[in-house]
Amino acid sequence: MAVIAPNTTAETQAMIAQMVRDFGEKHITPHRNKWDDEQYFPIEVMKELGNLGLLGVLVPNEYNGSGFGYHEYVTAIAELAVIDPSIALSMAAHNSLCTGHILQFGNEEQKRRWLPKLATGEWIGAWGLTEANTGSDAGNMRTTAVQDGDYWVINGAKNFITHGKSGNIAVVIVRTGEVGDSRGMTAFVIEKGTAGFSAGRKEDKLGMRLSETTELIFQDCRVHKDNILGKVGDGFVQALKVLDGGRISIAALSLGIAMGAYQHALQYSKERQQFNQPISNFQAISFKLAEMATDIEAAKLLTYQAADMKNRGLNVNKESAMAKYYASEISVKVANEAVQIFGGYGYTKDFPVEKYYRDAKLCTIGEGTSEIQKLVISRAILK
Repeated sequence: MAVIAPNTTAETQAMIAQMVRDFGEKHITPHRNKWDDEQYFPIEVMKELGNLGLLGVLVPNEYNGSGFGYHEYVTAIAELAVIDPSIALSMAAHNSLCTGHILQFGNEEQKRRWLPKLATGEWIGAWGLTEANTGSDAGNMRTTAVQDGDYWVINGAKNFITHGKSGNIAVVIVRTGEVGDSRGMTAFVIEKGTAGFSAGRKEDKLGMRLSETTELIFQDCRVHKDNILGKVGDGFVQALKVLDGGRISIAALSLGIAMGAYQHALQYSKERQQFNQPISNFQAISFKLAEMATDIEAAKLLTYQAADMKNRGLNVNKESAMAKYYASEISVKVANEAVQIFGGYGYTKDFPVEKYYRDAKLCTIGEGTSEIQKLVISRAILK
């Protein structure tokens, strides 16, 4: 069952979906369990995704990108998440956060300097907002930048950064003004190898173990003013707009996880025999499958609604939060039910549903918790 948006360019999406499935079957599935056990980030797979145009899905052709829209982007992430959610997470973070921030707020020189390398997978991108003691309270961040002539000197640390170690470039939002001032933060682009810029501890995670997560550390890191995206003080406002697109990415990721868990549970229910018949014949199982399928369709409609609005340049603050909130909760629910359908076998690594179960939980946390999404939604509807 392909993840195709209703009433859109189904032919292009079907082509992308098949390309992702063929690639995943050859390059990911045979190694998935070993990589998960070892918490290995397969950067070689990311490079191949770049060769396929999947690391610059939304980047225009003039910057060596694929030049597609959000429908194709959602399809690619969801189909990749069916194969392995953690690699899909890395693809989403690269596209929507680092690359997306430069695409949306970089000047022409900056776009031509960095986007071609990111879009082709020559460089892997990271994006840094979160800090250990702030989380969603970004206004109280402690990482600072102080101007020194044509340079800014950055000190502090970011945590939970996707590709923090292996990334070649990072967009980082740091404080350049007073604590709590929404206009007191600025976005800097920092290339790997810059003096004073390094990766810290790598997180040992419950799920999404193929996607690298580390700290970023800044010790008197000098960054030229030409590496500022937009104006000084615009960083937090930019980050909020970037996260609107990021929520669509996580919704698509959640949708793919739910699809993968459902597909395996459906197939297993037809093959597993109890009392001389497939367990899918039993109402307890068939009703679970019916509810899972319905929830997935609802999540798909919300996700593609947000994607369609994003394509048309509309404000997607509420819709992206709704899609992310609902799809992420459904991914956890569907993965849980898939494990239940497998019974004891679902609790073992012999079948992939235990991995969907572990990976799904991140979707209710990444790009803001479900509670944060409800806050965004409630503010929009009560305005």
